[in-house]
Amino acid sequence: VQLVESGGGLVQPGGSLTLSCAASGFTFSSYVMTWHRQAPGKEREFVATIASAGSSINYSNSVKGRFTISRDNAKNTVYLQMNSLKPDDTAVYYCNVYRRGHDYWGQGTQVTVSS
Repeated sequence: VQLVESGGGLVQPGGSLTLSCAASGFTFSSYVMTWHRQAPGKEREFVATIASAGSSINYSNSVKGRFTISRDNAKNTVYLQMNSLKPDDTAVYYCNVYRRGHDYWGQGTQVTVSS
C-alpha cells in the first residue's frame, strides 16, 4: 500500500488549495478514504472521509462548509478541496486507508495559512 499526498503550500487567509492523494497497492475503489491533519504540538485529527463509491461523506465540524472531499476511482486518487482557509488550518495533511486491520498513511503534505 502506498499513499502519496501532494498540493500543499503557503496560502493567505481566505485562500484555497486542493490536495491530492494518489493510492496504489490495493483495490482503491473498494475502500473508504480519509483525510486527517496534524498541527504543531497537537494530536492528529480527523478532517473528512468518503465512502468507496463516494456516496457517503462526512466532515469534522471545523471544516464543514469550507472543505470538500472527493475521489476519482479511475485515477486511484482522493482529493481535498479547501476554501476559505484560516490560520488554524495550518497543519500537515495526511490521507489514510484502513485495510485488513491496518492503518496506512502517506508522508503528508504541509499546508501553511499565513499572511
